[in-house]
Amino acid sequence: MLLNRNYGQHSAIMAGFSHVTGDLIITLDADLQNPPEEIPRLVEKADEGYDVVGTVRQNRQDSFFRKTASKMINRLIQRTTGKAMGDYGCMLRAYRRHIIDAMLNCHERSTFIPILANTFARRAVEIPVLHAEREFGDSKYSFMRLINLMYDLVTCLTTTPLRLLSVFGSVIALLGFAFSIALIVLRLALGPQWAAEGVFMLFAVLFMFIGAQFVGMGLLGEYIGRIYNDVRARPRYFIQRVVRQGETVSQEEDRS
Repeated sequence: MLLNRNYGQHSAIMAGFSHVTGDLIITLDADLQNPPEEIPRLVEKADEGYDVVGTVRQNRQDSFFRKTASKMINRLIQRTTGKAMGDYGCMLRAYRRHIIDAMLNCHERSTFIPILANTFARRAVEIPVLHAEREFGDSKYSFMRLINLMYDLVTCLTTTPLRLLSVFGSVIALLGFAFSIALIVLRLALGPQWAAEGVFMLFAVLFMFIGAQFVGMGLLGEYIGRIYNDVRARPRYFIQRVVRQGETVSQEEDRS
């Protein structure tokens, strides 16, 4: 399958997902820094009942800048999603058919496949794999592209930054209110000269208004976040298997 232009790595993989067949699908970077000889190990691990098999690059043959940026992005993803996977940047991964189908049912344009797959995976695991030096070409991820990737990940993963506006505004408003109460008490106790003719009180009121503005922006952000979630149109649920009357369910499935 050939695309008419470069739409990006994840868009190309999603295009491939829409045409693949089979119960287990393996993705692999074209630069072959992760050798294809590792694929049988992924298949063997997936046969143990895992929906997604990720990989962690051992002894990475990348520059210090790439490794540092990768660690920062991985840590950001872990804190945002709560999924404790160590290497989201390695695309040598195995996915079960039902995970592919679930991802294809998502209609969002900005997609980061490893994170999206983990959203639907009941059981996910990582295994260490070898990592070789790049023999041909250069990495397409420049400094600015990595910055853009970080912003894309934050905005496509969560609406938490919008909620932080409300939290930040509430804190400022409460501090301004507490400051004004303290000024009133000090003015009554020490006299009007201490309050600098009302200048401090003006600052306290200003803080309360600024906090109220941030709270209003946060509430507006909540509505925008709800619109964003509706536009993404992710499935509310995904049924892997229907248990008929009389069928038994394994202990692993029962725990899920």
